[in-house]
Amino acid sequence: MPTAETETTPKAKGSRAPLVIALMVGLIVLVGGFFFWRHSLLYESTDDAQVDGHLVAIESRIAGTITVVNFEANQSVSQGQVMAEIDPRDYQVALEEARASVVQAEADIQVQHPNIPITETSNATSIATGEAELQNTSAGVAGAERDLAAAEARLREAEANNAKAQADVARYRALVDKDEVPREQYDSVTAQAKALQAQVDSARASAEAAQKTVDQRRAQHAEAQSRFEQANRNAPRQVAVSRAMLASRQAAAQVARAHVDRALLDLSYTKVFAPAGGVVSRRDVEVGNTVQAGQELFSLTRLDDLWVTANFKETQLRRMHPGLRVEIKADALDETLVGRVESMPGATGAVLSLLPPENATGNYVKVVQRLPVRIRFEPNQKALERLRPGMSVEPKVWLQ
Repeated sequence: MPTAETETTPKAKGSRAPLVIALMVGLIVLVGGFFFWRHSLLYESTDDAQVDGHLVAIESRIAGTITVVNFEANQSVSQGQVMAEIDPRDYQVALEEARASVVQAEADIQVQHPNIPITETSNATSIATGEAELQNTSAGVAGAERDLAAAEARLREAEANNAKAQADVARYRALVDKDEVPREQYDSVTAQAKALQAQVDSARASAEAAQKTVDQRRAQHAEAQSRFEQANRNAPRQVAVSRAMLASRQAAAQVARAHVDRALLDLSYTKVFAPAGGVVSRRDVEVGNTVQAGQELFSLTRLDDLWVTANFKETQLRRMHPGLRVEIKADALDETLVGRVESMPGATGAVLSLLPPENATGNYVKVVQRLPVRIRFEPNQKALERLRPGMSVEPKVWLQ
């Protein structure tokens, strides 16, 4: 017959089994949670991220009518491919007109260029002529002054002879009255005195004429002096004017050449090229449309330079820095891409928004901010060809 001890032992063992199982499960959960917690400390991830790239808006550089369109939306294009053409006839006419202006300006230079040596030669001739005329008038003044001096000397001589003759007349008159000399001798002395008086009058007239000649020669000399000084002063000015006119013509020619360059540029703009390879995102032009300068023709998405903009919470950036390895899972792909943290943000997304928050007004509620971190894809990954800007991705940044 079994004892009491043998009846109670199996019950005790059966009652402890659930407790052991619960303890083991709890231990497993605890260990698993610990390792999961440790693993979660090794990376930071977010689902607020998307692929970014360069979106290029291609605009017309000139105004005109579209004659050719060589692309469609979503078409892949290569760099340098002719995308559209604008009617070039107006710009060809403008180019010919500009070239004609260059020819005319160069002809004006050829006309003006010889004027400088001609002006210099004419000025030298004018100066030499003025100097010779000045010397001639100076000699004329000297000659006239000598003639005046001679006439004045003759006048003084005639006056002296006349004075002696008049004295002789007075003396002979007294002798005639006393009948001491013959009447014929007195008449002879009187006639000689009248002749000498006439010589005085003639000499005086000659002296006055010589004085007028001197005045005339001096006036001519002053005029020649004035012309000579004017020629000396105007000579460099006239050369300067000729040089300035030549410089003006040369500047006009340079402007005309610039107009040719401008016309060539405008003519080259009649063909619209793809600035880079990519995919046409939007087509905004049709054949026959009249476009204006600056009007958008199409949008081009570049696929050769893509990156990820990941908006991490500010609490996730404590250990994050450029160069960290990133695993990137795109929603549209089954593959996981690899990248690197390229740069850290300069400000939060809220601060960079169109209407940044003003925490100093109204009631303040603290909100965890997000900051855009740029992640660069590692090159030579085949899946990159399928990525497009705007796609959603989930990056996982490994912090070690």
